[in-house]
Amino acid sequence: MSSHDQVVAVLATEILRGDHRPGENMPPEPALIERFQVSRTVMREVMKTLAAKGFVVSKTRIGTRVLDPVNWNFFDADVLAWRVRMGLDDVFLQSLTEIRRAVEPAAASLAARRRTPTDIARLRTIVAQMSATTHSRQSFSEVDLEFHLAIGTASGNPLMRSIANVIEAALVASFFVSSPVDDASDHEVTSNSHAAIVDAIEARDEAAAAAAMLQVIDIGVRRIETTKKRRGQKR
Repeated sequence: MSSHDQVVAVLATEILRGDHRPGENMPPEPALIERFQVSRTVMREVMKTLAAKGFVVSKTRIGTRVLDPVNWNFFDADVLAWRVRMGLDDVFLQSLTEIRRAVEPAAASLAARRRTPTDIARLRTIVAQMSATTHSRQSFSEVDLEFHLAIGTASGNPLMRSIANVIEAALVASFFVSSPVDDASDHEVTSNSHAAIVDAIEARDEAAAAAAMLQVIDIGVRRIETTKKRRGQKR
């Protein structure tokens, strides 16, 4: 990772955490240069990157000001990654779920309308991989992500594929709390529910594909809620 990337990650995380509050100015450029031991050129590129991600805005004679969170680009892969590393609270997890519920059933519906035999074959292969009993949390999350990205591809809408960062963040966050591979019966239910999406897509049943996708998302939500309740009872 370059010095530019490192400084961006640190400052962005501080903004996300609230160390630099919306409406306030970032520390002066000389102070940041001294703190991170980088050149003025690097620091100015850092601020350009933060501005591009919606974190700050620079104005002559005013300085670099932190923007309100409504401007932060949470569809940006870096922003989501930094947010996940911080740990995701219930409110942000709910936000991720709401976006998935709004978009992914529509993607599944479009996939049912536009899918090709190649799309179906790929989805069947991924579901078979998902059913393997040798998964770790990490390997299962990778296969699960591949499945949802394949749905986006099969939808024929390139914008559906572009929400991959949101889906990945949601899966990483949820599997950090609880994973289907932690319980054999849950693993089977999860695999079968994904297979049901493929069945509906292959049958070109748009409504059933959307409903099956919604069920998959909700199964994951219920798993997290159940795990959190169980942990709370043990305290």
